[in-house]
Amino acid sequence: MDTTILVVDDDEAIRELVREFLSELEVPPTVVEAGTVEEAMARFEADAPDLMLLDMRLPDGDGLDVLARIRASGATTPVVVITADSSSSRTIRAVQGGAWDYLVKPLEPETVRMVVERALAHRTLTETIRSLQETVAEREVPERIVGASLAMQEVYKLVGRVASSDVPVLITGETGTGKELVAETVHENSRRRRGPLVRVNCAALPETLLESELFGHEKGAFTGAIDRRKGRFELSDKGSIFLDEIGEMEPSTQKKLLRVLQSGRFERVGGQATIEVDVRVIAATNIDLEAAVASGRFREDLYYRLDVIRIDMPPLRARRDDIPALVAHFLDKYRPISGPPRKISEEAMTRLIEHDWPGNVRQLENTIQRAVVLSRGAVIAADDLELDGVPPIRTDLVIDPAALVEEGLSLDSVLARVERSLAAEALRRAEGDAAAASTRLGISPERLERALHGAADAAVEDGR
Repeated sequence: MDTTILVVDDDEAIRELVREFLSELEVPPTVVEAGTVEEAMARFEADAPDLMLLDMRLPDGDGLDVLARIRASGATTPVVVITADSSSSRTIRAVQGGAWDYLVKPLEPETVRMVVERALAHRTLTETIRSLQETVAEREVPERIVGASLAMQEVYKLVGRVASSDVPVLITGETGTGKELVAETVHENSRRRRGPLVRVNCAALPETLLESELFGHEKGAFTGAIDRRKGRFELSDKGSIFLDEIGEMEPSTQKKLLRVLQSGRFERVGGQATIEVDVRVIAATNIDLEAAVASGRFREDLYYRLDVIRIDMPPLRARRDDIPALVAHFLDKYRPISGPPRKISEEAMTRLIEHDWPGNVRQLENTIQRAVVLSRGAVIAADDLELDGVPPIRTDLVIDPAALVEEGLSLDSVLARVERSLAAEALRRAEGDAAAASTRLGISPERLERALHGAADAAVEDGR
């Protein structure tokens, strides 16, 4: 049976390029074209295509308008959007509007063919995301998460597909990867967004207090319980609850949580009355829960209740393409009280991109905030950055003999400055490894340490 694909883009060259890509498929499809919103709707009704490739920006409207009209008609035709803007809000809006997938310009032939083949093979799956249209029509998604790398685009797509359901979501990833931001995004794009999002850090409280915090307590339930208190589950009724670091929860509390997930019911600590709530559970962890289950530290039945939908957050070292955008975001966030935000030098950006970031996005944010405060000028230099505990030391020393003599510095002070500059640069290149830095300079680690502090000592001598 012949397959028809409708390509909608106001750029004729793009349409021709896609036609060429699709001609290489094992069974080349019939390709029809449109360049505007109205042409797209007319060709859609006339040709009943099996798949639509749809540009997001058209001369007479937004591609999302076409998508909304197709879904409103009840058609299940898969739609793959084409966009030059791969930001999280744009991607999530497209998926919520009923897009099966998306392509980011500039288009790559293998990527186009792979997405088209998958869409044609699974075109009936578009029915599962019809319910996302209402969210798209109602509101703009806030730009909470920064990054357009392939790894993050997969996260956005998954968020868009699961947000409208009520199933539990388990967010996994290393510390500092942005798990809480994803939880907020899931909640804010769900039908519960008008309800509360209540946060609980399961690692921050001992077991006895955590149970009371989650489920509340009656007056007199324990020493210090002078009044009845509602727990976080009651407070999150008709909304969502975010259980951070859930892998740290003790087994007795895990058992009570399991019952809430199964039935939506629980009792306050010290109470007899059963309380029923309507809550969506979003959990996060930076530990391997499967290993915790195997070792008996985490209940297997609770694990499978939580792990209905899993969103794995990539570490920053796996999405280095996002670092420039993240840096720009943090520079704007921590701009000086007066004046424009700081800029960053090319060398400093290179160092940030090449760094491994064990603390992930949180560490990058702290690094930029510190550099904004400590930098000496409008541009953050590489030596303004503190990475892996190595303090920022400026090494751009310029020796001007006339100026140094005029300044009245002693020879020892000048030599100490040169030594410190060389020691700091060697330490930076050795990524904080003092032994490697001293080997590079041909000196002992003790002398390296003296060199790093020698300039300050010499300055004191000059001031005597």
